[in-house]
Amino acid sequence: MPKMICDFFCNSNFLQGMTITNKSIKIFLNRVLGPVLFVWLSYTVYRQMLKQPNLNQCVVYIKEALYGPLAWKFWLAILLMFFNWMIEAGKWRILLKSLESVSLGHAFKAVVAGLAFAFGTPNRIGEYGGRALYISEGKRMQSVSLTVVGSFSQLLVTLCFGCLGLLFIKNNVIKNHSWAMIIQWGMYAVTLFFGLLYFRLNWISEFAQRIRIPQKFIRHFMILNEVTVTILLRVLCLSALRYFVFLAQYILLLDVMHVHAGLWNAFWLITVLYLILAVVPTMALLELGIRGKAGVLLFQTFSTNTVGIYAASTGIWLVNLVLPALAGGLLTLTHKIFNTKQ
Repeated sequence: MPKMICDFFCNSNFLQGMTITNKSIKIFLNRVLGPVLFVWLSYTVYRQMLKQPNLNQCVVYIKEALYGPLAWKFWLAILLMFFNWMIEAGKWRILLKSLESVSLGHAFKAVVAGLAFAFGTPNRIGEYGGRALYISEGKRMQSVSLTVVGSFSQLLVTLCFGCLGLLFIKNNVIKNHSWAMIIQWGMYAVTLFFGLLYFRLNWISEFAQRIRIPQKFIRHFMILNEVTVTILLRVLCLSALRYFVFLAQYILLLDVMHVHAGLWNAFWLITVLYLILAVVPTMALLELGIRGKAGVLLFQTFSTNTVGIYAASTGIWLVNLVLPALAGGLLTLTHKIFNTKQ
């Protein structure tokens, strides 16, 4: 019986049939995945917008932002969106050098495609898989590890500035509360630990070996040992630059939406807002509501323009997440995800 089973699976006709089946599945996914993703994104964004509080008033504010006297600030925020994601593409390209050489344009396509896949997943975890589709087959799992490093660097910058923002909040908004002190020192400890871990990525592969993860999975982590401190510093600097782009965009839109909290106050309040978005488990699809509520909670001490705060939150969500995600969805319409020549 074992010999008969072996002969059956080794039969050339069987293997040929399996090859044809795999090829057919790849062709199907290449042609269907992109359109389905784009349609789903468009529909879910539309549904999420309908749930936005004060929707009609927010639309009025956004229309004024497009054509009003401060419209140049809105279009500058749009322009910064391209700068923002080009920086992210540069980060990913630097990290990928030890695995595969890609152009900045190719990296940019991968980044926005990752956003499209991340849109409906918790904490945008789908972004890792979306980017990996733009890497050669056989190297995709290793590219996921490198993508995590890029996200880790951005998180570290967010934590650092968020901790400083918490200090501002404690002194100017909350004053002295014991729970605020606990949160503040807890975040300091987490930031310090993440900072040490970021520059000791080899700890991750060593930990994977100690808990006896199968060797075929450990090799995907080993790529982290090739990421030098110089590369980590370059990526961290680009993450900081990208963070300041985030801040500039938000400040511009707050001004356009007539939320006058003062530049200094707005700067630190936004750092806390981004800290909240970084630590609260959510997904980009549902993030709009959290952005609006957290923004109102933080800015209400300095501005009573609740509608403007919601409108600015909506504008940032559309500019930095929805538009690039839709662009990424469009790109998947023409991108060949799988090699069908095999």
